[in-house]
Amino acid sequence: MSQSAAPAGVRLGIVRGISYGLFGTPDSFVPAMRKLGGTLVRVYVYWGQVEPEPGRYDWTVVDAILGQLDPADEVWVTVCSSSPWATRHPSGFLPSSPARDPRQYERFVGDLVGRCRGRVHYWQCNNEPSNTGLLWAGTAPDYVEQLTAFHRRVRAADPAARVVLGGCGYDVLAAPADGPARQFFDHVLAHGRDAFDLFSVHLYGDPHDIPEQVETVRRMMRRHGYERPVVAGEYNGPTLFEFPDAQAAFQQTMMAAFAESGRDTPKTRPAEAAADAVSTATASPDEASHEPPDRAAMRMLYAGAAQLPPQLRMFMEDCPTELAAKRDRINCRQLVTRNILALAAGVTRTACWNLAPEIPGYRDRLNMMGFLFGRLALMDYEGTALTRRHPSADTFALLTACLDGTTQVRRLAADARPEVYAFEVTRTGRGPLHVLWTAGDTFTGEDEPATPVDWPWPHATVHALDAFGSRVPVEPDGATVRLHASVTPLFLSTGPEAPARN
Repeated sequence: MSQSAAPAGVRLGIVRGISYGLFGTPDSFVPAMRKLGGTLVRVYVYWGQVEPEPGRYDWTVVDAILGQLDPADEVWVTVCSSSPWATRHPSGFLPSSPARDPRQYERFVGDLVGRCRGRVHYWQCNNEPSNTGLLWAGTAPDYVEQLTAFHRRVRAADPAARVVLGGCGYDVLAAPADGPARQFFDHVLAHGRDAFDLFSVHLYGDPHDIPEQVETVRRMMRRHGYERPVVAGEYNGPTLFEFPDAQAAFQQTMMAAFAESGRDTPKTRPAEAAADAVSTATASPDEASHEPPDRAAMRMLYAGAAQLPPQLRMFMEDCPTELAAKRDRINCRQLVTRNILALAAGVTRTACWNLAPEIPGYRDRLNMMGFLFGRLALMDYEGTALTRRHPSADTFALLTACLDGTTQVRRLAADARPEVYAFEVTRTGRGPLHVLWTAGDTFTGEDEPATPVDWPWPHATVHALDAFGSRVPVEPDGATVRLHASVTPLFLSTGPEAPARN
């Protein structure tokens, strides 16, 4: 298979987070991913973390990752060029920066890849470089130069490994063609076409926009006369920005708080959630005593919690139990719909954002990014052990069990029923699997009446589970099956895919 071919089969993975081992001892996390059925591990490594001084390597974090792997795991490492000594803008964390001496950078990349030769399948050059100032302290030409050097050294150190282009985020997908983020990627695609093998897209926003998001990045490449396979380096939901009323109320509070401070309202991206959490948690007492405007805004938000729309309040700590449960159910539904839609669009690798908090026991309800994206974690710590599973973790495990052995997902026609989303999953050595749901409001859709559907099913037996793992009654007649479709995805198969929870 050529470097530009799509990775074979289908793998569902999980992103560990954005700062593994950077602010504490690297813990064991791959076994927890494996228990959820994840077969693709994505983890970040920082230049200054591995080479804290010129020529002196500390392989603690890299060896901790390698020591947890088994031959069945696929590994994706995002290498961030952040360094207190080697980059134009010194930093131990973010934003990443171009190297002061490209030769030093190439040597570092070559040594890192060489140590991991044959163990890491995908090497990524930084993350969301178009998110300048926050994740990348450079220009598009700077990134192309660094990507080209990165690709050259990866190819020399491990010819079998593939290079992944820095993730294309929602800042690009939601931007007009002449917007700065889109223009950044347009320059990279025009001048870096020979320096990457896979295009990584981050799938946030309305899940049903995913087919168009994937097609958008393909059009961006085709505009320059080529196309690379698309993989999803991040996805998850719900996020606040799927709810216009909630977003308006949130922005109103943010604008008020930032206006008082005389500063602009910050950008809010998923990957920055962990960065903000870590920087707050590690701040000195003196730094913490000067409350920044984002924390002041969060304080204002909590002070007026009772008057906020429920679509906003469900993201807050200590929200009413029924709202927390609703958010969890939306999260479970979207884990299924996002993956199925991405796979049907030809994506063969997805990495869920993210496994767990960066720091055991860390809680801070005034952390804005934690508020926006903290609940997307599949798991949490119990003490220092990564053992607590959220409902989304159980759904992820169900999904990986159902999709094990998958080679293709394709959408099926639903007899002029555009509100019905139906997909056929082809699996090696396994029986038929169909996945169905209906379009509906993200927040209130589960309260709407289900849609009766007579679905073609020419099989002797049928088993139905929903995205929560609950057994669903269906009525087969040998040719069709009568079911009641809703916004909650339903798995139809000829035999049990996983133990039912009821």
